[in-house]
Amino acid sequence: MANAHVQSLMTSGPWRKLAVKRRARAFLQRSEPELIRAVDGTRLLAYRNQTVAGRREQRDALVILLHGWEGSVDSNYMLDTAVALDDAGFDTVRLNFRDHGKSHHLNDGLFHSCLLTEMLDAVAQLRQSYGDRPVFLAGFSLGGNFTLRIARNAPDYGFELTRSVAVSPVIRPAHVLDALEQGLAVYHYYFVYKWRRSLRIKKALYPDHYSLDEWFRIRDLREQTRWLIENLTPFPDLPTYLEGYSVAGDYLAGLTLPTLIITAADDPIIPVSDFRELPDVPALDVEVLERGGHCGFIQNWRMDSWIEKRLIGELCQHLNN
Repeated sequence: MANAHVQSLMTSGPWRKLAVKRRARAFLQRSEPELIRAVDGTRLLAYRNQTVAGRREQRDALVILLHGWEGSVDSNYMLDTAVALDDAGFDTVRLNFRDHGKSHHLNDGLFHSCLLTEMLDAVAQLRQSYGDRPVFLAGFSLGGNFTLRIARNAPDYGFELTRSVAVSPVIRPAHVLDALEQGLAVYHYYFVYKWRRSLRIKKALYPDHYSLDEWFRIRDLREQTRWLIENLTPFPDLPTYLEGYSVAGDYLAGLTLPTLIITAADDPIIPVSDFRELPDVPALDVEVLERGGHCGFIQNWRMDSWIEKRLIGELCQHLNN
């Protein structure tokens, strides 16, 4: 089970889904959908859970959770983390990116990874709705990348967070694309399949907006991304787009919000060298584990994950401080 590919594949696999759904049954019955409207009119779908009154430990703190690309609020790692946080006395909000989960119908515009402003605005609204109580932000993979960008820009946007945590975050997107092409074919197939399914939903909802027949004839992830960027976004080319959501170089040099990155050296999708090249910033802690794969950290054949315990311990420590 220590194998990086086993870890990475099991975290989103059907075996874990069965176990997670079983653990999350009562939690999901208490989840309240919430529509967040950004300043530009973008609508984002979230699900809020408040801890059960009378529970022994109630933290009176909120954790906002962000999923990865082509994941959703119901992804295994999102649900397992949210349930663990709920059991530990935290309120949670699981926030969908545009065109993820059951939200394709909410906006006619397509999702891309440089849409930071609408996410900043959504997190700012959730922060404001919670008054002066502690609010944390945690994200996985692309959600971890968004977490780092939100943490970097939050003070300039007019709000603060207690702490942010990015798990297996994308650092330099161009390197991720290289890894998907050069690694096991199953990763490339997985993302191509999920992206094609997502854009079929979008095309069916907005048939007059998008002519995607040419895109659907492309089977390569790089060329699919290039075509979509050059035809349906304001970016002139693929390299410009990929650098548009990179947090490499000196991007995090001005970070002031306390932030933790947790990743694994054997992650087959995010090169560990990207983390070692991050700037030395007082507000940023980087924890590189020997094993864990990509958003894996699976402990046993019951599909329990170690990352939820680590996250809870981290947040509780900052509440105590």
